[in-house]
Amino acid sequence: MAGGIEEITHPRALITGITGQDGSYLAEYLLDKGYEVHGLVRRSSASNRGRIEHLCDRSRYFEKTFFLHHADLEDTTTLRRLMTSIAPQEFYHLAGQSHVGLSFDIPESTCDMVAMGTLRLLEIVRDMPYKPKFFHPTSSEIFGVPFQVPQTEETPMNPVNPYGIAKVFATQMVKLYRSAFGVFACNAILYNHESPRRGEHFVSLKICRTAAEIKLGIQHELVLGNLDSQRDWGDSRDYIRAFWKMLQQEKPEDFIISTGKLHSVREMVETAFETLKLDWKLYVRQDPRFFRPLEPYALVGDSSKAKKALGWEPRISFKEMIQEMVSHELDRLQKAKRAESFSIKA
Repeated sequence: MAGGIEEITHPRALITGITGQDGSYLAEYLLDKGYEVHGLVRRSSASNRGRIEHLCDRSRYFEKTFFLHHADLEDTTTLRRLMTSIAPQEFYHLAGQSHVGLSFDIPESTCDMVAMGTLRLLEIVRDMPYKPKFFHPTSSEIFGVPFQVPQTEETPMNPVNPYGIAKVFATQMVKLYRSAFGVFACNAILYNHESPRRGEHFVSLKICRTAAEIKLGIQHELVLGNLDSQRDWGDSRDYIRAFWKMLQQEKPEDFIISTGKLHSVREMVETAFETLKLDWKLYVRQDPRFFRPLEPYALVGDSSKAKKALGWEPRISFKEMIQEMVSHELDRLQKAKRAESFSIKA
């Protein structure tokens, strides 16, 4: 693969953030389509591969059509070397600090990872002789307190948290490199999306996991912030289909990827506890410490452009998604409990 100039027998894709929720699903999706998939893994998360462990089966994918490389987004030299060596046709940049609440605690590192990390990669792509198509997942948080409901691709940006502000920078840079330097670069304006692989710091997994723990007697209460907070919640497996479709277009464009439906945290709680046949009111307590300093209002997307141009629309409902997440957590906890019991007996 010296210099990335040998004959390509498979479409070749590079994914940052491959160990995350979206990265792991996208890797599966591309492998099933016959891609050669390369993933960048941060050195500090070398052992955090739970979501892609099944893809590291040497008899099927690993080191045949699936490859992992160590690199940090701050290490431009290593990133440039890997990009030149791999020579991907498609580049999906999914890495970065994506927790809104956490961005208030670590605004500087959030901006460095989300904003400057994206710029560094765009600079590398700009200099490559064979530029890959570049995918950037931006966020509905760029709209903050939106000027219109629902939001479209033309809605003015008005972020109200450090994460949203960093994403505005990255989003505008993608547009700049597209118009000024001819890079095939796309922004997917993503609304909240969940799955059984959701990170543990997000409220969706906190709700589903704690509900399962209460069912098994491991926990006795669920402590949350604002139950009336609403989001446009979709499923990650639906959204990664849109990622791929965006890079198959003749010209690069930005698209809103959303369900177009608002659901509250309260609805999520009700669905999760109902799945386990529990009365949520007996176990849920609100704590003002979990309220955000500034809460976005009515973030709900109009994805009609994606439906028309990409032929994309979500398939998995909010209720189905939460039910699956709860069932997954319950099954995981029960297996862990059985394993612990067996270990004690042994």
